[in-house]
Amino acid sequence: MTDLPPESLVGKTVAVLGGTGPQGRGLARRFAAAGLTVVIGSRDPERAADTATELAGATGGLVSGMDNTGAAAAGDIVVIAVPWQGHADLLKGLAPSLAGKVVVDCVNPLGFDKQGAYALAVEEGSAAQQAQALLPNSTVVGAFHNVSAVKLDDSETASVDTDVLVLADVREAADLVRDLASCIPGVRGVYGGRLRNAHQVEALTANLISVNRRYKAHAGIRITDI
Repeated sequence: MTDLPPESLVGKTVAVLGGTGPQGRGLARRFAAAGLTVVIGSRDPERAADTATELAGATGGLVSGMDNTGAAAAGDIVVIAVPWQGHADLLKGLAPSLAGKVVVDCVNPLGFDKQGAYALAVEEGSAAQQAQALLPNSTVVGAFHNVSAVKLDDSETASVDTDVLVLADVREAADLVRDLASCIPGVRGVYGGRLRNAHQVEALTANLISVNRRYKAHAGIRITDI
């Protein structure tokens, strides 16, 4: 366990929907290790419970698992880490449970072909903007798009060593998610603009995948001079 989380996060439960996938599981591990109460959501509640038990043992943190609907209801801050293909359908069904909450969308709409990863066009502009359109009574923040799932879920990686661009239309929500990012050792949350700027941040993941393949790395980004 690390030091206590920032005051803004004390007493708050973080739910990670898609928490049994690589990105969600890695984020859940780091949040639990930071002393936050974490709920893992999944389409398969049994798998969520098994993952929660494993991460609780590994981190010494408070981690539980349930289906996505239950996790959405339990979380004060809800992270969306599901595959792009299921993004819209999941959020449509969870809108009542997510009303009044900060929803952190880290989904990257990407396609893959023989040339590698590429960004997909999204009617609303980005996954984060689609989430806000489907969740009018929630405050959506885009974040954690470009963080290596491998580094997040590797207990031997002491410092993840990257910045997280945080995109939001509500300053207080942006600051809260910046604090959430900084709970992860080596990570700094950096305000990256309004939600309308989420597309290029989501798309940047395709470039990082290309970097990783060429250099056999788990690359992240750093913002200089701040």
